Amino acid sequence: MSEDLRKIIVDGEEVEAPAHYTLLQACELGGAEIPRFCYHERLSIAGNCRMCLVEWVGAPKPVASCAQSVRDLRPDRDGSPPKINTRSEYVKKAREGVMEFLLINHPLDCPICDQGGECDLQDQALFYGRSYTRFDENKRAVEDKYMGALVKTEMTRCIQCTRCVRFISEIAGVEELGLVNRGEDAAITTFLEASLTSELSGNVIDLCPVGALTSKPYAFNARPWELESTESIDVMDALGSNIRVDARGPEVLRILPRVNEEINEEWISDKTRFVWDGLRRQRLDKPYIRREGRLQPASWGEALELAADKLRGAPERVAALAGDLCDAESMKALMDLMRSLGVQNMDCRPPGSALGEGPRESWLFNTTLYGLEDADAVLLVGTNPRIEAPVLNTRLRKAWLEHDAKIAVIGQPDELTYPYAYLGGGAQILADIASGAHAFAQMLKDAKRPAIILGEGAVTRPDGAAVLKLAADIAAMAGMMIAPSEDLPEGWNGFNLLHSAAARVGGLDLGFLPGEGGMDAQSVLSAAANGGLDAVYLLGVDEYELDALRDTFVIYQGHHGDRGAQIADVILPGAAYTEKDAIYVNTEGRVQSARRAVAPKGQAREDWAIIRALSERCGRTLPFDDLAALRAKLMTEHPTFGAVDYAPGGASAGALDLSGFGAAGELDGAALQSRLTGFYFTNPIARASTTMAEASAASGAASGALAAAE
Repeated sequence: MSEDLRKIIVDGEEVEAPAHYTLLQACELGGAEIPRFCYHERLSIAGNCRMCLVEWVGAPKPVASCAQSVRDLRPDRDGSPPKINTRSEYVKKAREGVMEFLLINHPLDCPICDQGGECDLQDQALFYGRSYTRFDENKRAVEDKYMGALVKTEMTRCIQCTRCVRFISEIAGVEELGLVNRGEDAAITTFLEASLTSELSGNVIDLCPVGALTSKPYAFNARPWELESTESIDVMDALGSNIRVDARGPEVLRILPRVNEEINEEWISDKTRFVWDGLRRQRLDKPYIRREGRLQPASWGEALELAADKLRGAPERVAALAGDLCDAESMKALMDLMRSLGVQNMDCRPPGSALGEGPRESWLFNTTLYGLEDADAVLLVGTNPRIEAPVLNTRLRKAWLEHDAKIAVIGQPDELTYPYAYLGGGAQILADIASGAHAFAQMLKDAKRPAIILGEGAVTRPDGAAVLKLAADIAAMAGMMIAPSEDLPEGWNGFNLLHSAAARVGGLDLGFLPGEGGMDAQSVLSAAANGGLDAVYLLGVDEYELDALRDTFVIYQGHHGDRGAQIADVILPGAAYTEKDAIYVNTEGRVQSARRAVAPKGQAREDWAIIRALSERCGRTLPFDDLAALRAKLMTEHPTFGAVDYAPGGASAGALDLSGFGAAGELDGAALQSRLTGFYFTNPIARASTTMAEASAASGAASGALAAAE
């Protein structure tokens, strides 16, 4: 037996557990079930609730198993392993007493509580509580606290487990919740009762073991047994967080996280969680054609015929652009249709982007989301991970907390949730680091696992290619490419692109890019403004200014009446991400499948099916009749899509050469900055959500109030 393993006897069975395990973990390793309220494996130990009491044979009183480690248990007098009982009458009586105390002041309002049916207190009261109480005093009442537009409070139900406090301070990294007063007056509250400002605040709803913190937008909408759950993938950012979509009939009513240790652990951002009301507003539910300056309803036949007629023109005067929420199947179908028509003007990137040239690793987050926790020196360039990828930001915070990772920022000095060295705003600093003239260059060299993270804001500039070149030079200078070895079997690649769009990596992997002599997105907009294009096909493009297309015939395929639909001449209504089976590739190159939770609205159809029907009208019928055939073609022609749930990481770091990547050129004097200017309105679904509007207003008001208080 190695030194870090200890033997204990759990309910008569010998268990070997690591010495650093808590007694609760060791008992569960032996198959015992331990109730708990305050304990959570991702949070620090509090030992508040005492529900996890067990009997350590020989101890004078019950032991809180969450706060006792295995290494602290002494052997019995005869040298035998310590004995732990979790099901004895002694333990049963102790837990019944704890439960009785917890229920003294609880309002017992389960019939009107949104936690009903999913409540830890309900479940554990049934299994571990008494069927009666000995207390008949008046219950205390606690005033509800304001926590913003997302979290609803009923603080009389609170049992002071402090899970929410520990999450907000430890994981989210903002000191906005605390426990004030003592004894009967103890209460959880926010600072000056202001709104929570964290982009991860909704996770306290999942953590709350009672109904004290619930979802304000979901309040009184449904009971859990009424909902049909579908496992799917989030598209609000490029992480591909694993989610569960809960729907009743045709409406999505709730979005919750699924556990995936390699991507989002068990957290999701507030935008992911609360954007669902935007799925029912401003929807495109029928085809439209612009007649006499106004969009008017049309049949599918009319809309497809008009679109096909415009696409059959001179191929050099036609273009296709793909937006931020597109799935791989729809981009593949559109790309094949355009190529069959001879169209070379295609792009899936925002205007001005320098990505797309070089090996696949040049546009991936190669460190992987999980691997980022091991980085010990990180350079952030033109990115604000707190708003671009809040869940990834928790990984950076964890790297700082657990092994004091050194983090530096080039760009805007935004408020992150960990300390960092601000190196400045200009791209010239990258040149200084690459040449070794900057002090942070030595810190990267000395690090065992250095990393650089480029945001899309750094590569969608006039000098984007030069920025990429310097980033590759820094990666080479700091030795960020570490080949797999005995000591590091997975390898290490510290060169990372943090995308802000769910569609970006999938589009780049497909090659949805300008063909020979074709125009990119920036050139398409310029050509359209000068009358150089006859038709532009927008596949869900809403994320940048489209005024340049007003004098060009625009075919818009999408699901919301946003920027693209406003300038369209033909609208083909598509399906949102909860309304179709689709493939997305996240920022680390991991292929994942979203599942259909509800049907598309009205006459809307899945995007690949619309393009397939359009191809018939164009006389270029695509060679597939169903999604399975399309996916088979996709994976045959682009094998990376067959590697489902696989992130390449550092596996190819030893053979990867970025020395020729990017292009030398003059650097722009403007400061580097994130592509996103805010968190709540980054896509058409979020912009249609009243919840996101309320959260944005509350967050802004809270920030102002805090500044005034300071």
